[in-house]
Amino acid sequence: MDESELRQKLIAAKQRWAREGRLLTGRKDPEKTRRLPPGQRETREWPVLDLGITPRVHTDDWRFSVGGAVEAPLKWEWRDFMAQPQLEITCDMHCVTAWSRYDNQFKGVPFLHLLDLVRPRPEARFVMLRSFDDYTTNVPLADLADEDVLLAHSWQGKPIDAEHGGPMRLLLPKLYLWKSAKWLRHITFMDKDAPGYWEQRGYHMRGDPWNEERYG
Repeated sequence: MDESELRQKLIAAKQRWAREGRLLTGRKDPEKTRRLPPGQRETREWPVLDLGITPRVHTDDWRFSVGGAVEAPLKWEWRDFMAQPQLEITCDMHCVTAWSRYDNQFKGVPFLHLLDLVRPRPEARFVMLRSFDDYTTNVPLADLADEDVLLAHSWQGKPIDAEHGGPMRLLLPKLYLWKSAKWLRHITFMDKDAPGYWEQRGYHMRGDPWNEERYG
């Protein structure tokens, strides 16, 4: 089975999960009374899940940009990115495929710092994240404007592997991990919401693990 066939098989499986409501328990926990969201199981591994394509982006060739409804569009090369303020956090990760991993140590540029630089316009309420493999996902701006959201480059004290989204990925711990786009290359600020890759294929527009927002 070649790469294209594997990709189509994965897409078909996830679309079937969305239609069937796979993994849904109906036990929402919006107050976060438990550390483990409904329907999740703890793992000590970090499973690799993607569309069957792993971009190999060298930091010499890496480019990142921000545009859309902002006052100051931005373009960075790797040295620009690494010259920004850095923050280390410890957080849990929750994947829509039902695994959760506790106490992950990430380091990167705070998203709040990025917001200070680009200055979103008053009408900006959502963003579209685009990756080097052309994956996209949409996120409410309100979820990104938080202290634990990073443009992350390191995990457990080492550069993030390509398989997990290196050299830089978004880290948005409060939502399912498909919202934390790997291999991030561009962010578009928008006045209206629009579905990304998996959202077009039946996944939820927001993706809150404690409300079981797996599917739309």
